[in-house]
Amino acid sequence: MAAMAISVLWFLIGLIVLAGVIYLAIWVIESFIWPIPEKVKQGIWVIVLLLALIALISTLVGGGTGAIHFPFK
Repeated sequence: MAAMAISVLWFLIGLIVLAGVIYLAIWVIESFIWPIPEKVKQGIWVIVLLLALIALISTLVGGGTGAIHFPFK
């Protein structure tokens, strides 16, 4: 049980770091290159959240190992 809790905490830390990196990348692109349409930004965040949900579910189902198993390896 403790291993699963630690895995969820690492997942949340990773999610916060990932969200920060993506936010920073969007900010840099908008500031220095060209503005990104709102629909594209929403699409990026939806994809990130879906991937995070898949990672969280695989962490919980996998017994707290934190590994994502891709079927097309």
